[in-house]
Amino acid sequence: MLAVSKKTIVSRKGVNRRLSPVIQPVSRLVLPLPTLVRLDNGLPVYVLDFPDQEILKVEAVFNAGRPVEAKRLVARTTARMVREGTYSRSAAAIAEHLDFYGSSLSIPGSLDTANFLLFTLHKYAGELLPLFGEVLREPAFPEDELQTYKRTNVQQLMVDLRKEEVLAYRKLTEMIFGKEHPYGYNSMPEDYAAMGREDLVRHFQDWYTPANCRLFVSGRVDQGVLDLLNLHLGQARREGATLAVSPAAAANPPQKIHLPHPGSLQTAIKIGRQLFPRRHPDYNGVYVLNAILGGYFGSRLMMNIREKRGYTYNIYTTADAMLHDGCLYIATEVNTGKVRATIKEIFAEMTRLREEPVPDAELDMVRNYLLGMLLNGLDGPLNISDVIKSLVTEELPLDAFDALVHTIRTITPAQIQALANRYLQPDDFWVVTVG
Repeated sequence: MLAVSKKTIVSRKGVNRRLSPVIQPVSRLVLPLPTLVRLDNGLPVYVLDFPDQEILKVEAVFNAGRPVEAKRLVARTTARMVREGTYSRSAAAIAEHLDFYGSSLSIPGSLDTANFLLFTLHKYAGELLPLFGEVLREPAFPEDELQTYKRTNVQQLMVDLRKEEVLAYRKLTEMIFGKEHPYGYNSMPEDYAAMGREDLVRHFQDWYTPANCRLFVSGRVDQGVLDLLNLHLGQARREGATLAVSPAAAANPPQKIHLPHPGSLQTAIKIGRQLFPRRHPDYNGVYVLNAILGGYFGSRLMMNIREKRGYTYNIYTTADAMLHDGCLYIATEVNTGKVRATIKEIFAEMTRLREEPVPDAELDMVRNYLLGMLLNGLDGPLNISDVIKSLVTEELPLDAFDALVHTIRTITPAQIQALANRYLQPDDFWVVTVG
């Protein structure tokens, strides 16, 4: 039997494996700026050209989400059904074409927009961009595919409605924004039943127009790629509807709500309040405050409720910013006997942030974590494109990234404490429990 020596372990290259790597501060964060190109019909294209990359990422973003839909679920259903067949290709033919070239066409979920994301290799641009343009210009919305979509989603909805965490989130957003608000309403089986093909066609005609679209292209983007985009997406000149203003959230006074869920082994807890979009002047500071409270593994809530007390496996906070509004919420699942104690400790951590300045060592840790996350977001053309898309679609200037970095680097304990007193008052929070 071999014995393991307790002496310092040194690799063949002379690296001491018992010493952790030196922590290097994130010294420079620079967001590469895109080139703005316009197609013949005026459609804006944000180009991030990386000539040494072989991949090509094309994302079309339409302002065609919940805030503009005329009937519940029509926005999401229209987006999902766009790739389920055109007037000349079936859904199977589209999928086969994508698979043959090792490409993918996905539809990331969003409340405010309809997004269509194509990944392919630059050398296949001539084969895939015509398909991409056809899918976005000529969806047929086949009735049989729509019926399959509705059945599948109703079945999935019924499964989700048995989950405590899902029920708690649905109730919380309903209470914060209101039952009729685009961000607050909850999908039900009858909403699927009430939706017909004509609703999708009307939504598409109103909102899937060049004036209501932006393209984000990254990777190897040469003139040939731009010419293909112009040929297949730059010639349509169809007019649509005028963007509407999203309704204001309901002014419901916060309260505590419990939804019984017989047979539950745990109770889901959601505690939240209305917040604001990323354009709000306090957003960057709240971004840091959120991380301290529950936004990463070393957060106050994680250290207290998981590590110290063992009430839960996971607890986190989210500062969720939409185009017209936002919310801050805390989420966890605990044993039913620990619900009151957990809620008490959550509000106790809010009180600490209101009453005591954050220690410098803790704040430095959070700064390093957040800057590291932003640095990861600049790793390669695909991630950079996501950052640019987020800024543009949320109606922020491109230097908003620099402003966020500046806030993370310079925010003081006193400023964080002031934000906590503004946004972490217990009377502003809904408390929803399901179990």
